[in-house]
Amino acid sequence: MTPELAAAGAAHAIGTLEDAWTTDPRVLKRARALELSGWTFHLAGRAGVLGDATDPETLVTMLGTVAPEAVRTGWEAARRVGPAQVADARLAACAAWGSVRLCEVVDDRVADLAQRVVDGADATAMPVFCATRRMVATVCGAAEGAGARVALLAHALAEHRRAAMLVACRAVGLSPVESLVAGPEGEQEAIAAGWSPPFPARMFVLRRYAVAAMFADRITGGAFRALKPAERIEFVDRLCDAAATVACR
Repeated sequence: MTPELAAAGAAHAIGTLEDAWTTDPRVLKRARALELSGWTFHLAGRAGVLGDATDPETLVTMLGTVAPEAVRTGWEAARRVGPAQVADARLAACAAWGSVRLCEVVDDRVADLAQRVVDGADATAMPVFCATRRMVATVCGAAEGAGARVALLAHALAEHRRAAMLVACRAVGLSPVESLVAGPEGEQEAIAAGWSPPFPARMFVLRRYAVAAMFADRITGGAFRALKPAERIEFVDRLCDAAATVACR
């Protein structure tokens, strides 16, 4: 299995795991405990890895696909708690989720393979991923069990994929809104990211999005060079099994 094929094969599983933990009621309970909305918890949890002092305008460029006003509103709401503290709480919730939901479907072998892929990822032009990887390394050091580690490392890989897609979509000429509309959830994803209709017709941006996805496979595939071909197959298969198990529950 080539690195690019491994990246493509792992992308759906990584996305499934990311969706599962970020929407889990036990994770969202952390938001309520901090007296934050789910959106603020999500935004500040992702961007808070960059520190409290980051200004909203800079965050808009770093996150790439979130509407500027949504970034400003969520970031200002998180300042009451502290965005960095929100990021800590969100990653702790991710680890707790993994220790419960993944404990029976992954082991130290999967975690070790994931760690090598994360460590091998190039973070050029990817500040959110770079900061996430650094914070995940700290949380992983204190996490108990392979499930917690895999959940955290899969989250880091999800941020790597997001960053690669952002770079690739810009390279093929897709605007932030166009890249969201062309994605799996279409207009609903654009609305969730704070954009308002009217949106561009999806059929006119799908081809460029498909090209961007291939570029993203190439970019993220570099991380999989840390594994031997047989290990790539093993890792992708085990990750897909874990994602399928989580999706069925």
